[in-house]
Amino acid sequence: MIFVTGSVFAQQSSLSVEKIMQDPATYIGDWPSTPAWSEDGHTLYFEWNPLGEFESDSLFKITRDDSTPRQVSRQERLYRGPIFSGWQHGEHIYDADLARKIYVERGDLFLYELETRVSTRLTQTRDIEAAPRFSLAGDAIIFERNDNLYKLFIDSGALVELTDLREGATPEDPSPDVQDRFLEDQQSELFEVIQQELVEEELETVAREKDEDFLDLPPTWYLHSKAVSQLQIDPTERFVTFVTSSPSESTKRTRALDWVTDSGYTEVLMARGKVGISARDRHLYIQDLTRDTTYQVDLYQIEGAYDVPEYMQDQVMEIDSSESKRNLFSYGPFWSVDGQHAILEVRSDDNKDRWLMRLDPVDATLDLLDRQHDEAWIAGPGISWFGGQSTGGWLPDGEHYYFQSEATGYSHLYTVNVETGDIRQLTDGAFEIFDPVLSKHGDLWYFSSSEESSSVRHYYQMDVHGGTRTRLTTLPGRNTAVLSPDEDLLAVLNSLQTRPPEVYVQEPMKPATRITHSQTSTWLEYPWRTPETRNIKASDGVMVPAHVFEPTAPNGAAVLFVHGAGYMQNVHDGWSSYYREYMFHNLLADLGYVVIQLDFRASAGYGRDWRTAIYRHMGGRDLQDYVDASQYTTDTYGITSDHIGIYGGSYGGFITLMALFTEAEHFGAGAALRSVTDWAHYNHGYTSNILNTPATDSLAYARSSPIHFAEGLDDPLLMPHGMVDLNVQFQDIVRLGQRLIELGKKDWEIALYPVEGHGFQEPSSWTDQYLRILKLFETHIRP
Repeated sequence: MIFVTGSVFAQQSSLSVEKIMQDPATYIGDWPSTPAWSEDGHTLYFEWNPLGEFESDSLFKITRDDSTPRQVSRQERLYRGPIFSGWQHGEHIYDADLARKIYVERGDLFLYELETRVSTRLTQTRDIEAAPRFSLAGDAIIFERNDNLYKLFIDSGALVELTDLREGATPEDPSPDVQDRFLEDQQSELFEVIQQELVEEELETVAREKDEDFLDLPPTWYLHSKAVSQLQIDPTERFVTFVTSSPSESTKRTRALDWVTDSGYTEVLMARGKVGISARDRHLYIQDLTRDTTYQVDLYQIEGAYDVPEYMQDQVMEIDSSESKRNLFSYGPFWSVDGQHAILEVRSDDNKDRWLMRLDPVDATLDLLDRQHDEAWIAGPGISWFGGQSTGGWLPDGEHYYFQSEATGYSHLYTVNVETGDIRQLTDGAFEIFDPVLSKHGDLWYFSSSEESSSVRHYYQMDVHGGTRTRLTTLPGRNTAVLSPDEDLLAVLNSLQTRPPEVYVQEPMKPATRITHSQTSTWLEYPWRTPETRNIKASDGVMVPAHVFEPTAPNGAAVLFVHGAGYMQNVHDGWSSYYREYMFHNLLADLGYVVIQLDFRASAGYGRDWRTAIYRHMGGRDLQDYVDASQYTTDTYGITSDHIGIYGGSYGGFITLMALFTEAEHFGAGAALRSVTDWAHYNHGYTSNILNTPATDSLAYARSSPIHFAEGLDDPLLMPHGMVDLNVQFQDIVRLGQRLIELGKKDWEIALYPVEGHGFQEPSSWTDQYLRILKLFETHIRP
């Protein structure tokens, strides 16, 4: 298909940059979010602000008796009772009969009776109570307060301290200062009065310990300078577990500046560390209250803990055992309902391994149930790639633990029998599973899936043991569903490419009823395009998903858009998180431009191989997909490379820089928004997964960082950047600017936004930025 260029005078649009970049709530309309059922399932709440009031007044509701959205009063908003968040088998937030629920509201504990729908306040303190659960007998509530565990008996109100974790050092510990220790020893040697005081202190300590034994108080444990997390006690109340870690202040952090402040003074902002920062020491401890002893779980007993990654083996360097000892940390343990089994999720800091281990709390030994290993990095739906806790939990039988794995190349649902070690795959295919939850009685699964198409998302039901999946949602587009407690209604956030999310309610597999109407009449006046979904053949033969906006009166130019984050999906049938860009692309199409956006290699939604195609070379296969798209544009529309522009923000800005620096013959101009210019200066959690660390894999950073290829710039380049960006920091673009100055490059521009961070907030900033982008394309790529 070759387009014939239309007359420039025929290309007009009712859109303008000023119109589409104004406050989206004013122009598009404020759309709803976060639907949630009340615990009794009678009321559906959701965030919505159609009246443009304060965000604190943006809670609305409908009921089963009244489907008209009504604003929630302040009183109800503050104390609306528990919100249903799934039956959470094994979490003990319901009692064994599912008759009562314990929950936290504004830092206090409340007990909810499901039959009477009555909530009873159990605490009213200035302290924050958290992580409550029922005791195994159901007669008490166990909760966390000030980094310690307590047990509150429901009938009597008696409060029992279960742990005694204290800040600081053990009183008997010697001073860490050598000179102080010398002076203390000298004093006790010279003076009898001090010797006598030490003897009396020892006698008092012995007497106090005897009293504590008689009173059955928990053992005291001093944290020294460590922080405590994941504090819990097993259902039998014998084993306390907790993780200690070095304080976050020990991490070397960057600093940024806030330029436009209330005080009139420039203020320093603490920001993230850079890739390669030392990992925080994290250690898992068990307190056996029966044996009155505390001991550490040695994670390095796991086979594979000392494995050397392939990229380091390729460097033909001798690696001693201390260097191959990877930093390991854990989540859990996750106890079965009866406390007879415990699962520990163990992760490596380089994110190349995740082990599911059976923990014997008596001797702290670990037995392998499942190991997921990836020489690139572990990720996928339900599998955090920033080292966070993965999806997992217990089936009601207390013998099977469920989890997600990319063992087949796509994230699917599995169970493992913790006694036999047998693993069963419950779902399979070239699609992904999202957010699986169990039904009330534990006999069914509910989850979202891309089974029908990578472009759509539907909600499914499946037997707990796997088998046929039944689609419950019926609307086209993108669906996020929330099941009611009785499982007979779905609240659905549904969106289309041309419409933001709206709240619908439906019975499973039945037609849905629309609840909200959010778009303004002004926004609805324009005939918004549904871009055509195509698969563009890449140079390696792979079909790359794309959206194409075709103009009715082509001007002989094209624009390629690159989404941010790397790992996200933009080619789908729902409302895009890049809705401003979506409107901008409609404007460009009105002006005669062909606009193409890809889910290039590295994007989410297409499995493990797609995600990891950029391992050790960002700006390699991902950029090549855009080079191939440029060639596709030439072959399909007859548009030569000098008339093809490229732009994007964050990761999209990075790809734009690499395109103009290393593949200039395929593009005519580019706008790189808030772009990473040197990966050695980005954060650790994201970058180290893909490129390892600069100290261990300098080649990966050298070939992936635009600043090393700046001498290749020949085409016009615009680089907008927020000066208060704490993510891709202002320093990034300043360093590249200096490099371009020293190279004597022309036709480049940095546009500075003094009050903006990584995601712009002010409509005036959005407007200025996109006026510059439009001017760039109109000036340099339009024939």
